[in-house]
Amino acid sequence: MHVLVFQHVPFEGLGAMAPWLAERKAKVQVIRQYEPDSGLLPALSAIDLIIVLGGPMSVHDTDHHPWLEAEKAYIQSALRAKTPILGLCLGAQLIAEQLGGAVRKNRLPEIGWWPVHWHAAAQHIWPECQCVVGSEPEPIEAAGTRVFHWHGETFDLPAGAQLLAHSAACVNQGFLYRDYVVGLQFHLEMTPETVEHLLVNAEDELVDSPYVSTAEKMMSEPADTYALNQRLMGELLTFLGNLEKILP
Repeated sequence: MHVLVFQHVPFEGLGAMAPWLAERKAKVQVIRQYEPDSGLLPALSAIDLIIVLGGPMSVHDTDHHPWLEAEKAYIQSALRAKTPILGLCLGAQLIAEQLGGAVRKNRLPEIGWWPVHWHAAAQHIWPECQCVVGSEPEPIEAAGTRVFHWHGETFDLPAGAQLLAHSAACVNQGFLYRDYVVGLQFHLEMTPETVEHLLVNAEDELVDSPYVSTAEKMMSEPADTYALNQRLMGELLTFLGNLEKILP
């Protein structure tokens, strides 16, 4: 399996996806957009899965990050070619934009471990998930699946996409498009090390806001939460990569 990864900053990498892909002997090419001449973009015919990671920039920051234009064009070509794509946080926003959804500032920043609430479409990927009806924001203490967030912007749901989840702070937390494209505003790939890397590099974003946790609270999340998130990520990668047909 050949996987192409767009990485936008050194401190937001594959996280728990890296060992998962390594165990399955996937060939992974990483385009490090923060390094000049990171590598030529391969022909889409050679790629089985594209992973578009997060980053602190906006999809609109093409003046400061001109490489965004080429990345957007590649994503658009991949969508037309029906290449499976996974976008996380900024990656989801980039994909949503190429599908015609607007990307804008969210009503509140959302940083830390906060619950998401699943919609029926999520059962295509995670058959055992507990789904909710509607997308009205729940109280801050409402139960759900605890996942990691670090974003100040959001996307509108693209035409033809199905809503996967919402949270109390953000209406559109994920989408499924035609069974081969998934965008998640949140992160299922986190490890304690990747959370620490974000805190070291972006701690200035921890403003006083209802859905912004403290660094201490983020680092005290129990191991069970990480294990659940990583299991969900593995199931998502299997769904997109159709690995059960590739592996013995």
